[in-house]
Amino acid sequence: MKKIKNTSLTSLDDFISKHHGKRGTEKREEFEAGYKVFKLGALLHDARIAKGLTQEQLGAKVGKNKSYISKIENDIKEIRLSTLQEIVTVGLGGRVNLTIDL
Repeated sequence: MKKIKNTSLTSLDDFISKHHGKRGTEKREEFEAGYKVFKLGALLHDARIAKGLTQEQLGAKVGKNKSYISKIENDIKEIRLSTLQEIVTVGLGGRVNLTIDL
């Protein structure tokens, strides 16, 4: 069977470059920073669901209300590192791992 190459496909990096500029440009850096914040909320959401907790239950464990947890998960509110650590360690029983790439 002969394999046919689809030449109309675009890599994710090429797609992002087309719509948000090349790496290193101001527009692209703003996009990347926004994605990282969005990704954090999505990670917290997925971890909460995996633990079988509602937003209200997680909030109660760390002294926050349901609205606060929702705003973090939906990228409406920024979160301090200390609060993130508390939510992950106390609320979810996990640990936070950070890396810095230069």
